[in-house]
Amino acid sequence: MDRRKSLKVIGLGSFSTSLLLNACKPKTEEATGVIPGKVTIDRTTEEKAHDEIIVNGKIFTDHERKTIAVLSNIIIPADAVSGSATDAKVPEFIETIAIDMPQHQTPLHGGLRWLDMQCSKTFNKPFVDCSQEQQIAMVDQIAYPAKAKPAMKQGVRFFNLMRSLVISGFYTSKEGIKDIGYVGNKPNQWNGVPDDVLKQYGLSYTEKELKECVSFS
Repeated sequence: MDRRKSLKVIGLGSFSTSLLLNACKPKTEEATGVIPGKVTIDRTTEEKAHDEIIVNGKIFTDHERKTIAVLSNIIIPADAVSGSATDAKVPEFIETIAIDMPQHQTPLHGGLRWLDMQCSKTFNKPFVDCSQEQQIAMVDQIAYPAKAKPAMKQGVRFFNLMRSLVISGFYTSKEGIKDIGYVGNKPNQWNGVPDDVLKQYGLSYTEKELKECVSFS
């Protein structure tokens, strides 16, 4: 199961149920009645329609997806610790969010168009066709709101949204978790309350507690 599918169905337990049943199905789908990618738990008609859009919908053109990918990797490039934003499937995450939260669609479409227009004026080509140096030069004009020129106001708003979405997508991914070094709950050996803390509160362990409850390494 790839991350695009898992992110598209946050809150849609029906999809994970479908995947589980599909993995365990007999040779013929007719035996179980499970159709891959279809909702299999009770939903209203409106909920089913919404779920299908979230799972299978697309709103960006191929050119827009390429632009989002380049911007995502500028915001979070690969390093020695973890992969890049595209390694973490951030562009797919952004498309999912834009489908599920339509208020982002116009700002994203408009911002991508604005970016291409600015690059065409400056470099005579769209953003994705610019050199890396030209792309960074363009991004530098909209990445720092306090320093941006008034004419870059629309670009600043667009880049702020992109940066927020990229960071959200990356740090909810395997790559992002690896990047911050999060390891979750792990078993350890408890050596008891430190002596100075016990003395502070006038407490001490009994022989029974030392023998049965506290393990010193």
